Amino acid sequence: MKKFTKFGALALASALTVSVVAATSPASAATCATKTKVVMLGTIKVEIQDQFLAAVKEYNASQSCYTVTSVPGDGKLTFLQNVTPLYAAKNAPTIMYALQEIPDMADKVMDWKGSKLAKLVSPSLLEAATVGGKLVGVPSTAEAFGLLYNKKVLDRAGVDPAKITTRQSLEVALKKVKSAGGSGGVRFSSIWWSLGAHFTNIYFANSATTHEGRLKVLDGLADGTKDLSKDPVFQNYLATFSLLNKYNQAKPNTTDTEYDLSVADLASGKAAFWFMGNWAEPNLLTASPSTDFGIMPLPISNNTKDAGNKSISVGVPGYFMIDKEQSTAAERAGAVDFLEWLYTTPEGQKRVAGPVSDGGMNFIPVYKGFTISPKTFMAKEIAKYVNADRTLEWINTYYPAGGQDLYGASGQKLMAKKISGTEYGNELEKAWKGSVKTWRGVQK
Repeated sequence: MKKFTKFGALALASALTVSVVAATSPASAATCATKTKVVMLGTIKVEIQDQFLAAVKEYNASQSCYTVTSVPGDGKLTFLQNVTPLYAAKNAPTIMYALQEIPDMADKVMDWKGSKLAKLVSPSLLEAATVGGKLVGVPSTAEAFGLLYNKKVLDRAGVDPAKITTRQSLEVALKKVKSAGGSGGVRFSSIWWSLGAHFTNIYFANSATTHEGRLKVLDGLADGTKDLSKDPVFQNYLATFSLLNKYNQAKPNTTDTEYDLSVADLASGKAAFWFMGNWAEPNLLTASPSTDFGIMPLPISNNTKDAGNKSISVGVPGYFMIDKEQSTAAERAGAVDFLEWLYTTPEGQKRVAGPVSDGGMNFIPVYKGFTISPKTFMAKEIAKYVNADRTLEWINTYYPAGGQDLYGASGQKLMAKKISGTEYGNELEKAWKGSVKTWRGVQK
């Protein structure tokens, strides 16, 4: 497995700007004597749950062979904690969606190699879902995360995000925004998955200049030989954490209300910045349709030459997997048919990449043949970063399953000032030590 390479970035850029293959209709036009029920665990993301379920409803009405049903999991549990009891009860879902858990599921799900959808994706975007030569899943979209910003607020304060290239210049911008009035500065969310998967990625993506170098950092943590307290990149990472915490306009909130409160603050202009990803754009535009919301790098140092100061994190957030152990051939066929409808038909593509105001999920297409592409301000900015090869690897793709939960819990304690930066580093080292090196292809 390799990083989101430049080739993959260019392939994504092409998907953002052109349509290269005409959309085709899957087998859903067929008629069947009886309908087969196809169960999916969850709805990709809670932020676009309503839009996804609307897509499922339209698909179900479009053909007479299959009925796709979404079964919600427990949001307080990890994917594996949700799915393992279902397998034990011989009640496994046919469609599943995950990322770090891919190696854990490899022996339970079907091989997508040679499939229609696999042929429509850049090979580099399939690497993270390839285990032992088997293509375990196919991607949903590409996402980016960094510092989201409210353009109206920055314009009013005279802040140009393109000139924020160091931690010092970010602090100057925060002070300038605050003095302009109407904004408390930044929302630094204490949501476990944001701290555990996305914010920690800022360190790991900058921990070395090559993909192999970054994997060696993971190796060292798993072996117990990596000392974060002696790593200057980690110390810079802690300083950036401290800066955001200093200007965080809200007290740490670990409840389910945190995300919506952050959306409201950035949308209203109460906040100028929010560390989050483009998956929040539909929510922001729903709250404030006339506002442009952008994305920019989160500076990790005071050296303008550091790649992390001029790049945003871009990668695949998750892959669709189809059970092969407990599903029937008809259920697997229905699962494939639904996903092909979603990504290759005009109706499905409208649901995938269309604006949230029209019932779309506002996804960035990664499959060839899309006739619809997001046209929002943030989507255009992401395309510019991708075209300029200013992207950071999603090294969090290689985290051990469940690891981000532990890192998130430690991040919450650091944010609440219940532990020091040194103690936070110690907790990360402890959480990583002894991890099976799935990023090296080691099987559990």
